[in-house]
Amino acid sequence: MNRVFITLSLLMGVVVLISNYLVQFPISYFNLNEILTYGAFSYPIAFLITDIANRFYGKITARKIVYVGFAIGISFTLLFSTNFTDLISIRIAIGSGAAFIVAQLLDVQIFDKLRRKKWFIAPLTSSLIGSTVDTFLFFSISFYATGVPWFTLSLGDLAVKIFVALLMLIPFRILLGTVKAV
Repeated sequence: MNRVFITLSLLMGVVVLISNYLVQFPISYFNLNEILTYGAFSYPIAFLITDIANRFYGKITARKIVYVGFAIGISFTLLFSTNFTDLISIRIAIGSGAAFIVAQLLDVQIFDKLRRKKWFIAPLTSSLIGSTVDTFLFFSISFYATGVPWFTLSLGDLAVKIFVALLMLIPFRILLGTVKAV
């Protein structure tokens, strides 16, 4: 369990770092630069990590992974991805931290309440609600009044996060068959 805890916590931190870095880059293909960033593709993996921890080890362990992942992710972001001379970069770090902790803890609670339903209800519902809260908190804190089209970017990112959340059901289901749940 200790090894799994450390692995999931480190994975969470890496996902946060990668997502915080990638969110700074709009997708320039097909005129998506005002609708979508690359961070939308990596961040939903954080919800998969939380949901796996919650399903197999319970909400207390999932919360601990969120806290440790938060500390690692924010530390990584501040060390490797934050340009302290750039206000938007600082706001991204703040927005990321606030959105991450609120959305992930919400995900843990929702998942726990729905864990006895059909196998896909808890991870899908908690990820969709968590992603929505995370997206709008993050983009409003990070980009409001900066000239960055934060609202359209948040809608585009949310659409991708919903799609990826659906895709994340595949590895979640596979893991259900290979690991004994609590």
